[in-house]
Amino acid sequence: MAYYLLKEKIAYCRGDAEKLPIEAEIVDYAFANMFLHHVERPSVVIKELVRILKPSGMLVITDLDAHNFEFLKKEHYDRWMGFKRDDVKRWFDEAGLKNVMVDCVGENCCSPSCCGDEYANVSIFVAYGKKILEG
Repeated sequence: MAYYLLKEKIAYCRGDAEKLPIEAEIVDYAFANMFLHHVERPSVVIKELVRILKPSGMLVITDLDAHNFEFLKKEHYDRWMGFKRDDVKRWFDEAGLKNVMVDCVGENCCSPSCCGDEYANVSIFVAYGKKILEG
């Protein structure tokens, strides 16, 4: 479920993360929290989020750092076992964002396995960048 503020009202819509049902360049800020590790193609989703940003718009994503907790794929339906920060920065750069920063949030995402004695404790990153049109 995506939502955005439009003329002081919130508009709710459903759509595919790789093809958002939102017009191009109408959003000031896009924020995705703990979402990227569930999508099929993270770099494509980042480009789609940039598409809806106005010039000078900002994209912020928080998600899991790379980890080895396999049970999260089965129990939480994670497609990705977190991400390397260098990859996330590259995807932001390739999407055309400027002033890109990827850093540690300073908190961890923790979850016990319901089927065993494993316990995931994974650091969280925040990535942000600004859409600046060249020219």
